[in-house]
This record gives sequence, C-alpha cells and structure tokens, in this order.
Amino acid sequence: MCAKSFLMGPVGSAAVIKVITNMLAFIHLVAAGEALMLAKQGGLDLAQAYHAIVASSGNSFVHETESQLVLNGSYDIGFTMDLALKDLGFALAMCKDFGVPLDLASRVNAIFEEGKRTYGGGAWSTQIVKLLEDTVGADLRAPGFPAKLET
Repeated sequence: MCAKSFLMGPVGSAAVIKVITNMLAFIHLVAAGEALMLAKQGGLDLAQAYHAIVASSGNSFVHETESQLVLNGSYDIGFTMDLALKDLGFALAMCKDFGVPLDLASRVNAIFEEGKRTYGGGAWSTQIVKLLEDTVGADLRAPGFPAKLET
C-alpha cells in the first residue's frame, strides 16, 4: 500500500497521523491555489510559475500533483469536499481533545464549508481552488498539464 511504513504507537495512533497528513494536504491545496492566483494576477506564465514553485522551498507534494489538475481545469482528484470536511472535522475534534489551537485548519475548514455550499459535497476537493477563481474572476489554466494523475 505504501513505500514506507511507520510504527506510530499503540492501536489508534495511526489514525492521528492520517488526520494530520490529510489536514496538511488541504492546507497546502488552499495555499497552492492562492500562490498560483497571485502568480496569474502578477502577470506570470502559470506553467512557468508551477515549475518554479516545484523547484523552490515553497514546493509540496500537493502542489506537484493537485495543482496540475487545477491548471488543466479538470480538478479530477477523486476525493470530494465531503471527505475533506470529514477529515478536517476529525482534526478540529483532536485540537479540542489535545488542547492544540489549529488556526490554519480552522480557516481551511471554513473555506471548504464555503466550497461545499457553492459546489456541493460531491465536488472534487481540488475545486476549492475554483472558489478562489470564481471570487477573483480569473481561471488558472495553463497548457501541458494532465486531466488525471497517473497512478
């Protein structure tokens, strides 16, 4: 199922890291969308901006993969707004249980709630970037990016 495995602790510990990694992915997705929109509105070529980010300290796995689906316009990640909100909800519940304020996760959860209201719970989670596109009135399209990621 994966290239590496990690013993996280007693039974149930793996659920905590799963929620953490998904929370980070959603935060990265919103941040990547904002970065690409800033690049577009700043007059940059989006394909070049994508590759410059990949080569920089601002890169993330989410940018490398999911940004391609935004730039193509398909958004087809196979993961829905509802699933994203479920995992963000788990993270926010953990923040209360563990006494850790999660300001970014809380803000990203609110953004995903708005995305669900706008596009529906069955919309792809990557359409959260479409929310920004619609707000700004500009799309984030660039040639040369796939409609689906290779598995």
